[in-house]
Amino acid sequence: MKHKIVIMIILFCCSLLSVQPGMAGIEGNMNGDIRTDQRLRFDPQEFTRNEARLHIKFEGEPIEKYHYFAEAQLKGERDLTNDDQFEWEFELREGYLDLYNFLSDQLDVRIGKQIIAWGKADKLNPTSNVSPDNLEDIFDFGEKLGVNAVQAAVYWGDMSVTGIFIPEFGVAELPSGDFGRAFAGTTELPSGMTLRNSVQHTLQPESTLDESSAYAVKISTVFWEYDVSLSYFAGRDDLPLANIARLTAVDELGTVDLDVDLIYPKMQVIGADVAGQIKTIGVWAEGALFLPDKVDLTTTLTTLKGIQSQGKTVALDDEPYFKYVLGMDYTFKNGWYVNAQFVHGFFHERGRDELSDYTVFRFEKDFLNAELTIAPVQMAIAIPDWDDIDVNHGVVGMPEITYRPADNIELILGAYIITGKGPNMFSEIKDQDQMYFKAKVSF
Repeated sequence: MKHKIVIMIILFCCSLLSVQPGMAGIEGNMNGDIRTDQRLRFDPQEFTRNEARLHIKFEGEPIEKYHYFAEAQLKGERDLTNDDQFEWEFELREGYLDLYNFLSDQLDVRIGKQIIAWGKADKLNPTSNVSPDNLEDIFDFGEKLGVNAVQAAVYWGDMSVTGIFIPEFGVAELPSGDFGRAFAGTTELPSGMTLRNSVQHTLQPESTLDESSAYAVKISTVFWEYDVSLSYFAGRDDLPLANIARLTAVDELGTVDLDVDLIYPKMQVIGADVAGQIKTIGVWAEGALFLPDKVDLTTTLTTLKGIQSQGKTVALDDEPYFKYVLGMDYTFKNGWYVNAQFVHGFFHERGRDELSDYTVFRFEKDFLNAELTIAPVQMAIAIPDWDDIDVNHGVVGMPEITYRPADNIELILGAYIITGKGPNMFSEIKDQDQMYFKAKVSF
């Protein structure tokens, strides 16, 4: 049945591509792209990703005061544990209606599923908490998921005020398999215990206004030729956190089973960002003060005789913590482009004492009238503790070559080289070195 639905979707998309939007009675346009992504791990030599995606976008503005947009994605990926199984997934990434000059000449309203990305930093935005994070591809920083929302913006000259209401909470999409360790880390057990089995239950908030809805507001303006904004968000963290852990002894040697409940903590975020130029150098800064609700972790141990003991620790304190990004980019006279950022606190980190520092930078240059782009140095460095760098650090290098044989075709060859020591994001996946080949054709 599932395959029949996928075939019908493919035929429907093909029929749309064969018809001009105007002839179909649609005042607008349609475009899209096809993408493939293959990845091969170095050791052992096995494929970690083999997928293809079809993106189709519809957009139109039949009359001056309204506009519509929709983007659909059809994704096909081979199950790497079963060569005979190919999984299909259809998703409406975005679908919304814009109403311009709604009730007032200064008011625009957007209603529907939309990807809302805030912040001036390059992809790593601590102020962007409205749309859930899409962490399916751990190396594709900054990707977001669509969320059903109502967004209203009021304009006064160079100033705008945007308000957003999200009725239903949306969760982040986490990476699967070995890459999930980058965010989950290693399970720590009491001394003398060995883990046999582990089960997790992620609990969704109740579908009520108080528990599931979120609100956000942003004020934007131009000050001394710099783009500046202040923002506020009240909702939930889109990454889960353990609040109950049940340990059950299975033998007298300290072997236990672990059963964990995870919740999505409530939080408020006050943010600010600024971007502009100092002569010919692009500069930006972005910061966010997180005000989390306190989350306690209750741990219960059941012995072989059925005797229970219980303890409570703090999983997340309600103490505010601050994340920020400082960045710049510059193009040298010889054509080399550099983009560099210093990041305090990655998107999955929370709590004042749990924020690591990261340096992310990229050097690239175009050749052959931009048909060829070479990025020999593209790197991210994790430094959890500056006083302990030699035993706790992580590095991922991402050299990449992009070739464009035609205006609408892009071929990319690159690699992920990962190393590190200690408990940090990159060292948790240091055995995942791999190369990749991506292709994209737009229409």
